[in-house]
Amino acid sequence: MASQANFSAPPQHTAPDIKAIKSGIGSRSIVLVGPMGAGKSSIGRRLAQQLSLPFCDADTEIEHAAGLTITEIFEEHGEPAFRSGEARVIERLLKDGPQVLATGGGAFIHEGTRKLIAEKGVSIWLNADIELLVRRVQRRNNRPLLKDKDPREVLTALLEERNPIYALADISVHSRDVRHEITVSEILVELDNRF
Repeated sequence: MASQANFSAPPQHTAPDIKAIKSGIGSRSIVLVGPMGAGKSSIGRRLAQQLSLPFCDADTEIEHAAGLTITEIFEEHGEPAFRSGEARVIERLLKDGPQVLATGGGAFIHEGTRKLIAEKGVSIWLNADIELLVRRVQRRNNRPLLKDKDPREVLTALLEERNPIYALADISVHSRDVRHEITVSEILVELDNRF
């Protein structure tokens, strides 16, 4: 026998419980992962504000540690040296939780870094469509993997390779062309559901 529809009042949606989220996180970091242009830094800053947690951008910390821009590190030392330094910096940063940590697009791809994030953090994949990413990355010319290359071509190849790995993150939220506050609210709901 088919069940009858319930015509009672719709459930009331309550705001995410920030206190419960922070309690659930404990000393861990909330780590934003995903491709370049997904909004990890912009969304991360706003998320940190909502949770009253410090915000840290791994790329900025790498530049401080090296005394060079990421573009200069790539040019002078190559991508393998950058990835090695990135892994060390993220390992150090993960000891400083709780915080919101935005990582570079390739950080989560490194198996050792991914394991550390799983141990000391809650990973959130900002999953974005290629159209949005292409529009966003064309606004700035400081992305070494795109230098003198077609952004759509590079991003398409990167997403094909990396999306299955990003999908290993604890939480996935769709980053799209809406106010960042909306994406932050969606992340908070996911964190609230988790904790």
